[in-house]
Amino acid sequence: MRPFRLFLLTTLLVPALLRAEGVTVRVCEGSCRVFLSPERPALRAVVSAEEPAAGVLRFDIRTDAGEPVCVFEQPYTLGGGDSVRLGFEFQAAPGFYRASLRDGEREAAAFTFGCDPERIESPVDAQPDFDEFWARARAELDAVAPRYRLHPDRERSTEKRRIYLVEMRSLGGETIRGYYAEPVAPGKYPAVVTFMGYGSDAWCPDADAAPERVEFVLSHRGQGLNKPENRYGDWVVSGLESPETYYYRGAFMDAVRAIDFVASRPKVDTRLIFAEGGSQGGALTLAACALDDRIAAAAPYVPFLNDFPDYLDIAPWPASALFPAAERLGIDREELLRRLSYFDIKNLAGRVRCPILMGFGLQDTVCPPHTNFAGYNQLRVPKEWKVYTRRGHDLHNESDWFVSRDRFFREHEQSIRQTQHIN
Repeated sequence: MRPFRLFLLTTLLVPALLRAEGVTVRVCEGSCRVFLSPERPALRAVVSAEEPAAGVLRFDIRTDAGEPVCVFEQPYTLGGGDSVRLGFEFQAAPGFYRASLRDGEREAAAFTFGCDPERIESPVDAQPDFDEFWARARAELDAVAPRYRLHPDRERSTEKRRIYLVEMRSLGGETIRGYYAEPVAPGKYPAVVTFMGYGSDAWCPDADAAPERVEFVLSHRGQGLNKPENRYGDWVVSGLESPETYYYRGAFMDAVRAIDFVASRPKVDTRLIFAEGGSQGGALTLAACALDDRIAAAAPYVPFLNDFPDYLDIAPWPASALFPAAERLGIDREELLRRLSYFDIKNLAGRVRCPILMGFGLQDTVCPPHTNFAGYNQLRVPKEWKVYTRRGHDLHNESDWFVSRDRFFREHEQSIRQTQHIN
């Protein structure tokens, strides 16, 4: 490991994170981010004192799985009104790390930073019958007549777009629902399909918000609009007895059925079907792209269900649900991971054929960035990522993400239209 190096700092500082006994500790803005080679991680802080003070500033660095990496300590002695800027840099393997900054016994800050995430290695562990497994599921879905039913929602509809509650049948004859917004004016329109997060309440598109496109927000089985009929209990552990009965086999097929529905609508330009969603919705977005080739581009964010072998060691949940459920069924860790491998997004990612924009929150502890990149790094298509360094799993509250997503979709829409025009 490269020796630590002390240096003076001149950089914009974030607001004080610790203030006690007249001593203020601040973490520099540039410490909490993703570092890319050849740059080395550099963690920086400033200590200020209103009165004479002495202490020890300590940075404790661990992997996102909690394994110790290094510790840096620097004593300081300050006169009243003085400050000192301290920092260190080190060499780190690709990955994400947790930094804890302490002034003596008091924790001043804790944050995640990353190093070369596109070089993180999370090997594919798909089973030999992986492709056959999903081919069977798709054939079963195709054998189910969807029986689309559209119920006009006159209260939500406006002169710009009509809103419908949609019902359809999916894998196993399960009825699933969603809200559908369609422009009133004649023509062919791009469509955006949204997949919702784990346990989210159903929401309906604003009829006046995007009159230039079709929108469909799917409630997959047992969730959203289908919660009153939920027969699965806690979805992530439902059906663990077999990959054939696991909840996400049906949920992934629900995502494909949503594409079936949108592609069936006369006002949808089927060249311009886009998909998006966060957390569980991010996983469903990538699964739909892997299992259906009609999606033009997709924008998952903080995607769930990535790299189960590492995920279950890094994050408290869903490990806290899956391991007890597996134990009740007499399933050991190896067998649990084998069953979950059919639904691991990193194993599906190589099948994706459309461009991808992925958003993630650097401070996410629900779907940690390490797991986001397990799937991302298996993509073999044009792709890009966008990080929000101060965000956790709450990227749905970040307006810039949705601006970036819409720009990404518009760019691909224009590219497709121009290519089709030239040809």
